[in-house]
Amino acid sequence: MKVLSKTGLYAIALFFLFTFGFPFVLVLSMSFKSMQEYMTGNMWGIPQNIYFGNFMRVLAADFNIYFRNSAIVSLTTVAAVILIGSMAAYAFVNLEFKFSKPLFMLFLVGMMIPVHTTLVPIFQLTRVLGLMDTLPGLMGPYISFGLPVAIFLLSSFFREIPKSIQESARMDGASHLRIYLSIIMPLSKPAIATVAIHRFLLSWNEFIYALTLIRSAPNRTLPLGIRQFYDMEAVNIPAIFAAVLIGSLPVMLFYFLAQERVISGLAAGAVKG
Repeated sequence: MKVLSKTGLYAIALFFLFTFGFPFVLVLSMSFKSMQEYMTGNMWGIPQNIYFGNFMRVLAADFNIYFRNSAIVSLTTVAAVILIGSMAAYAFVNLEFKFSKPLFMLFLVGMMIPVHTTLVPIFQLTRVLGLMDTLPGLMGPYISFGLPVAIFLLSSFFREIPKSIQESARMDGASHLRIYLSIIMPLSKPAIATVAIHRFLLSWNEFIYALTLIRSAPNRTLPLGIRQFYDMEAVNIPAIFAAVLIGSLPVMLFYFLAQERVISGLAAGAVKG
């Protein structure tokens, strides 16, 4: 009975491995094929000759600028969300003030609103503020979208930290800022890592707001750069796959290196809600 149970689990695992792994293998294989090999019928097989010309075409299309812009936007967004979200979560958990619960629920309501329904008002607000076609104008919506999830996860994690630790620190004369910096934040690394990875993935891959708020080529992020590259190389399918691979590698490496922290952080954040 145990053997059958394990066999079934392995079969399910292999099914999901094939389902989610095949697209990556296909992208990887296609990226190293020449256009000639692709057109001669070798669409699904492994490349007969390793061809690096696709990557040279991608790197010659200003992808270094797109990478830089995406890195600036994503890393700044992550830093701002962690800083603001953790301070707000600490206040909701440890400070008693008027309307704290309604305000906390108001933040949670932000998790229920589809982000693209706010596209038109954010476009108007960005234009009024004079931030159209700027990276800061793109960071603002990204940060606001990340705060509800960050506050929810971090506040749930902060509640799990024993109160006795904080009370001992207060008896020794520690202020709220000292407790936040020296106790809460170091003990909350799994939750912080979860928030960071979640926000980094969404900011790195976001397309609709970038397409709406960014106009000029020097300010394009990576998704816009891949779309522009597709417009130029619509027939050269292997080159397009190479662009997708280059754009995906930082995200995949970032996730695989920290996936254990993601799982532990989500599990800890789900203990209380």
